[in-house]
Amino acid sequence: MLECFKTVYRGGEAEIVEKKSRFIGTVRPVESEEEAFAFLEEMRKKYWDATHNCFAFVAGERREWVRAADDGEPSGTAGRPMLDVLLGEDLYNTAVVVTRYFGGTLLGTGGLVRAYSRAVQEALKSCVILEKRHGVRLEIRGDYTDLGKIQYILGQRKIPLLGSEYTDRVLLEVILPKAEERDLLKALTEATGGKAVLEEKGESYYGIIDGEVKLF
Repeated sequence: MLECFKTVYRGGEAEIVEKKSRFIGTVRPVESEEEAFAFLEEMRKKYWDATHNCFAFVAGERREWVRAADDGEPSGTAGRPMLDVLLGEDLYNTAVVVTRYFGGTLLGTGGLVRAYSRAVQEALKSCVILEKRHGVRLEIRGDYTDLGKIQYILGQRKIPLLGSEYTDRVLLEVILPKAEERDLLKALTEATGGKAVLEEKGESYYGIIDGEVKLF
């Protein structure tokens, strides 16, 4: 399991024009090869009258599925350059289709590579990119007298708060990388004289969008 990776949280679209040819780049998050091909078919139906619908995708936590296709363009001028953009951005679980409407002027090999690459780059600018981290969810129980110390330690380490409950004791739920759990336990134990109690509640991927924690 990867500790951290970049992916598309919300897809996007962008269009460029090169010598009267229209290039429409559409990016979508995908979790598997099946999802990627389903996305491709969706784009082929949407742009059924296009000259080409070229695609590239990387899917799987270990990039088990990596594909690219030129869809009739000269070999190596579309799919591979598109894939190179995804890999260059170090993205996982991401698919892109670039739709071309031919404008009547040949672009040449170099021109096609530049156009397809730029269409992907522009489409990615319209996406929301997320860094997903593998973390452990922890429940912290402590006394009200120690709340300020606990909050200070969490804030100092930029540990996201998932929830809180205030009854006879304070209960906070947080998520953080597994590797940081021991250091957190040590810091809280020292700060509260051993009164703070930590309990693991499970593991999951998480990311932060607009200041809000998302679990996956």
